[in-house]
Order: sequence, then structure tokens, then C-alpha cells
Amino acid sequence: MNDQRTAVLTDTGSDCPPEFVAAHDVRIVPLRINYSDGSTYESGVDISTDEVVARFEQEVPKTSLPSPERIQDELLRAKADGYTSAVFVSISSGLSATCETVRMVARTLDDFPVLIVDTLNIGVAAGLIVMEAVRQVEAGVPLGSLERTLSIAAKNTNVFFTVRDLEFLRRGGRISETIYKLGSVLSIKPVLTCDEEGHYAIAKKARGWERALDTECKLIEGLAAKYPKVRLAVSCTSACADLYDQMEAALRERVDVPVVEVVRSEISPALLVHTGPTLVGVAVQGL
Repeated sequence: MNDQRTAVLTDTGSDCPPEFVAAHDVRIVPLRINYSDGSTYESGVDISTDEVVARFEQEVPKTSLPSPERIQDELLRAKADGYTSAVFVSISSGLSATCETVRMVARTLDDFPVLIVDTLNIGVAAGLIVMEAVRQVEAGVPLGSLERTLSIAAKNTNVFFTVRDLEFLRRGGRISETIYKLGSVLSIKPVLTCDEEGHYAIAKKARGWERALDTECKLIEGLAAKYPKVRLAVSCTSACADLYDQMEAALRERVDVPVVEVVRSEISPALLVHTGPTLVGVAVQGL
């Protein structure tokens, strides 16, 4: 427990390295994965990324936010463990109702203040904001000052991702039928991001997989130049795990400002449902 006795919680729409989560007692509230036979799983708890991929041939499941009861249970567990307040860092409110549900639950708790941080991001970019929340709490920043600090961190964090296979983005409505057809016929790959409202947006289009990956790095290069130093992140599915080294090397080569670290994290099962098994994402956090 940190000296502030402030717990840090997040959901599985935010990807943090498991070793960081374990070392800093980050509490995880899982999104749910639902199949048509009525079975429901908690993302990363009782179903893994590889298990979701293995079942894709039979069915692409749906996802849903954590129940209010599950959120409440995790907050009360933190209180019972001796924490006196909490910071909940949430997947973008533009992509999920998780953030608003946490707000609703937090209002019902007595003598346990909860700060909710809307990352306006997803995946490893949201994970960078979780990690920053931990650093700030452990540095002794009081709860009353964290909202502004973490809002700035969220504003200064951006994600870009692309996929080799566009089918899952089409099924989930993340790209239009036109973009899907162009991608299939002409091998045009959209590079997606989260806009200022936290909604998915197409940042660029590239012809071919390698150019799409290069475009991600160029976009990071441009954003990184605005800051004195940056923290970077790379996220890959197991099918693309061989690209971690390639992407980190490319980012380090392109980014001219000091790089504090490059975080690596896999994509959670709940996010994989919407992107498919060929995602490669990168993120930058200005410092």
C-alpha cells in the first residue's frame, strides 16, 4: 500500500504490463465477453486472449461493460484492504459506458472518495495513464490535485493502431464498408486513433502492411517533437509478437527527443474482440 493510501483501479480496456500491475497493486475491473450460448467471461480473468482467438472460427463474441456490482465490489475490497480513497482510470467514455457507471457507483459509497479519470483513450495508451496515476500517487500527490495532473496526462497521450485483417473492425462498425472494400481490394490499411472526444477516428491510410506500420511511427514522431521528453508504448497480439523489437527500434530511431522508456503490453481479450488477432499499436505520452 502506498503512503497516500489511495488505491489505483482500472478496467481491461486499459492495457498495462502485468508485472507493473502486480508490483503496484493496481486493481483490475474486467470488461465482459459474451457468447450467444449465454456464457459470459471476465476479460483476462476466466478467458485469455488466446482462448478468444481460438474460438473466432466458431463465433466472434460481444463485449459489455462491468456490472455496477462488480465495480462496487472492487472498490469496497480496496477499502477493506486499508485504502482510504481511490483513483479509477477508465477506458474512454467515447467508447464505453464504463466511466459513467463507475461515477454512478462512486456516488453511493460513504467515506471513500473516488476520483474517476476518463483517459479518452484505449489499450496501451490508457495503460500509460494508469501507470502515471500510480507514479503520482506513490510520489505523494494528494487526491485533490490528481484530477488536473491526470487530465493533462490524458490530453498528452495518443494511440495509433492498425491491423493486417480488417474483417473484425468492419464487423464491429469501427470502419465503414467502403474502407473495408478498399482495404481488401487495394490493400489500403487505415491507421486508427482516438480523437479529442475519445472516439475512434482514422488518422491516416497507408497502402500495405509495412507502410501502415511505418505510418504509425511517423505519427508518433510528429507528436513526440512537441514535448521535451516522452514515454512510448508498443502493443501487439500474440500473432504479431515478433514485431515488438521492430516497432521499438523504429520508434527509437525516429523520435528525436529523449525517450524515458518504451512500455510493452499485450492487448486484452475484450479489446481483441473488436480488432482481431493482427493488431499492432503504438502510443506516446508527452512529459
